[in-house]
This record gives sequence, structure tokens and C-alpha cells, in this order.
Amino acid sequence: MPNRTATPVPAPASTPAPRRPGALAGPLPVLAAAVLWGTTGTAGSLAPADAPAAAIGCAGLALGGLLLLLSDRTARSLPRTCPPRDRRLLLLGALAVAGYPVTFYPAVARTGVAVATVIALGSAPVFTGLLARLTGGPRPTARWTCATSTAVLGCTLLVLGPQLGGGGTPMDLSGVLLAALAGLSYAVYSLVGGRLIAQGLPSAGVMGAMFGAGAVLVLPVLLLDGAHWLATPRGALVALHLGVVTTFLAYRLFGRGLRHTSAQTATALTLAEPAVAAVLGVAALDERLPVPSWTGLAVLALALTLLTVPRRR
Repeated sequence: MPNRTATPVPAPASTPAPRRPGALAGPLPVLAAAVLWGTTGTAGSLAPADAPAAAIGCAGLALGGLLLLLSDRTARSLPRTCPPRDRRLLLLGALAVAGYPVTFYPAVARTGVAVATVIALGSAPVFTGLLARLTGGPRPTARWTCATSTAVLGCTLLVLGPQLGGGGTPMDLSGVLLAALAGLSYAVYSLVGGRLIAQGLPSAGVMGAMFGAGAVLVLPVLLLDGAHWLATPRGALVALHLGVVTTFLAYRLFGRGLRHTSAQTATALTLAEPAVAAVLGVAALDERLPVPSWTGLAVLALALTLLTVPRRR
């Protein structure tokens, strides 16, 4: 009887489907960074009364930027080893990084925290989408446009809620312009960082190079405005928190999120920052939010959920 034992045929090797980056690899690190940025206002309110507002922001950037630069080897070597075009982009990003505190904090002094926050954070996603399109990026999707518009509306209701009942201060045109320039600065360095990271450069190296150079650029501003408050225990603790938590840790997370998240979506997600600041104000500083602000908080949460939840195939 012939042997009918068949030679086993190996099953065809199946190519594993490419893994799609989940929320932990993209939106959630950006949201975590926004949560850390949301502590900036509470920490800044604890600074000595004679500390200039711009100096507080520059002190946090100087310390955090140098930490980002010194803690990563590629951040120090990247400007020397990258192509000239990428080197110019890094320089542009560093100028934008330095431009944010020197425009945002004077805007706060002229228009108040509420108006400056709405204009800067609300304009940043719009600037990012426009700049991305002008520089050859993809057309903004309908989902991004809808979610971003909703987030800006929620941010406006949240921050300006206390002023909607009347009694608001007159608008300062120079402060509005400075706040818009702060939003443009934020959009530029987010877009530059996202583009360099998308090319394959390490996120920690890109952020370290941009923020390290930005830290050097703002040092003269810090020294001219006055750094005497840093010698006090309270001033030193505030600067330490702003440098380590809201700059070093936050931008490490932000850079990691930019690896799998577009700069347009990332800047829209950072609108969570005023929501965190508002909740901290209620919990830590015993502040009260009116009904429009709570409504804005709910609208903002809905928009951020729409931006964070991955789309179906």
C-alpha cells in the first residue's frame, strides 16, 4: 500500500499589518503637555509681586530650554549635522520660541489674561492651518475645521465668561496685536518642529535644539527686565516649576506627540490649557466660574474629544 503521508506544506507567511499609532503615541502626549501648561497661570500668580511678567516667562523658557538642550546629545549635535535647509528651519523655530514670551506677557499686561489668552491660543490653530497649507501641506479636513472652530468657541466662552455680563475693560489694539503675534509664534515653532520630526529627526533633539537656542535669545530680556526676584525662595520655586514642568517636561511630551500628530491638530489640542487653568483656579485659588464659562468648558471638552478619538478606517 503506497505511503499516502503528504509532505506538509508550509503556510504562506503573512505580512503583519502596519500598526497604526494609537492615542498614546499622538494626541494624549499633546493633551498631557497642555495640562502641564495649564499650571502656568497658577504658578505665575505665586511669584513675588515685583517680578515683571515678561521676566517670569523668560525665566521659565531660559531654564527649561537649557535643560532640553543639555539633556539630549542629539539636540547639541543636530545644528552641526543636519542639512543647511533643516538648520535654517531650526533657526526659524528658535526665533519663534523666543518670540512667544516677549509678545504674550506684554499682551497680558495691556489686555488682561482673558483677552490675551483667547487671542493667542485661539489664533494659533488658525495660523497653523494656514501656514501648513501655504507651505505645501495637506488641505485641512472637515473634521479638523469643525473641531477646531468648536474648540475656539468653547475657549472664548470659558475665558471671557466673566466679562460677558458687562464691565469689561476697553480693548487695547497694541495688546491685541501682540497676542496675535504670540499665536503666530506658537504656530510657527509647532509647524517647524512637526515638519522636522516628520522627516525622521528625533523629537527630543529637535525640541532641545529649538528651545536651547530660544533660551539663549531671551536671556538679555530677562537680565534687562530684572532678575532680582529669582533670589527669593518663592521666585526660585516658581521659576523652577515653569522651567522643569511647563517647559522641559511639557515640550518633551509635545515633541513626542508631534511624531504621530499633525501640527494643526496639536495646536488645536493645546486649547485644553485654559480649561486646566480654569479648573485649577476654582480648586486651588477659590475662584468662581459663571454659567457661560462652564458652558464653554463643556463645548471645549467635546471638541477635544472629537480631535483625540481616532477615526475609523
